[in-house]
Amino acid sequence: MDPLGLAGAPLWLNALAFCAAAVVVWIVGGRLTRSVDAAASRTRMDRAFAGMLLLGGITSLPEAANILTSAAIGSPELGVNNLLGSAAINVLFLAVADAFIGRTAVTGIVARPSVLMMGTLCMLVLILIAGAVTLDDVPVGGVGVASLLICAVSLGAFWLSTGYDRRSPWGISDGGAQEHSDVGSDESSAPLARLWLQVSVYGALIFAAGYLLSVSGDSIAAQTGLGSAIVGFALIGIATSLPELSTIVAALRLHRAEMAFGQVLGTNFIILALILPSDIAYRGEPVTTRLGTFETISALLGATLVGIFMVGLLEHRDRTILRMGYDSLAVILVFLGGVALLAVATG
Repeated sequence: MDPLGLAGAPLWLNALAFCAAAVVVWIVGGRLTRSVDAAASRTRMDRAFAGMLLLGGITSLPEAANILTSAAIGSPELGVNNLLGSAAINVLFLAVADAFIGRTAVTGIVARPSVLMMGTLCMLVLILIAGAVTLDDVPVGGVGVASLLICAVSLGAFWLSTGYDRRSPWGISDGGAQEHSDVGSDESSAPLARLWLQVSVYGALIFAAGYLLSVSGDSIAAQTGLGSAIVGFALIGIATSLPELSTIVAALRLHRAEMAFGQVLGTNFIILALILPSDIAYRGEPVTTRLGTFETISALLGATLVGIFMVGLLEHRDRTILRMGYDSLAVILVFLGGVALLAVATG
């Protein structure tokens, strides 16, 4: 399952391919975000929804490629660790971008109830995965009941978050504080059909570059002799999450904090639902029966990171330290502590 032949390539060539793909993702991700933002503005689409559906769907394509490849080669746990690593790393990148932009605390300018709904549901899905790993799964029609349930809850959470702003009986009074017209003139004046074409082309480029990141990252892991669990969580997780980092930074530069949150949480819903396709592609026992303590900690780490940002969203204060919100700093520190704990779990 390596049509590029990178598995047999020297380490320096894999590293070069990895870096080249990362550059493409970074450049294209920024342009994708601007095109999505312009299209959302032209169609009056809610930006949290645009981030969740469009950016989240497109930037989850590398994880989809990796999960199916891992299952097909008989190592589904590598793919699942990639999903759980990406879910946590996506939230980490939101904190890193908060420091990178360095204007105000990112949670202090989010004012849509849908973001809180998405965060709550994302925590529930991750906790469900942790619970599923600790219990014995039962196969039904060639897949595990746990995989079916995780996929159903993930997609249900995505659907429930859609349009929640319109259904919600409450809101925050300064809801428009972060809305600015920072979209460049080329995007804002472009025909709508051209904007959607740009979104499609950029999405295809991100998929191709993300796949290259995944394949080269997997080859680097094998050549350096790192453990498959931590490789799936950290190295490949970071590789396949680079599109998210690029689009998060671009969204925050456009003052679209809600789009950034929507993109992170929407991506998480989609990639966690991919546990079911992994189970379908793998010819063996239910995927969750191959998981253990490492994956339980990974899922709970992701839920904890989202929970920290939930506290910040509820506090809704513009309090910063080291150019970032207090909650962003807490997310970074907890993530580092979680990775240390995962390293011990693999030892």
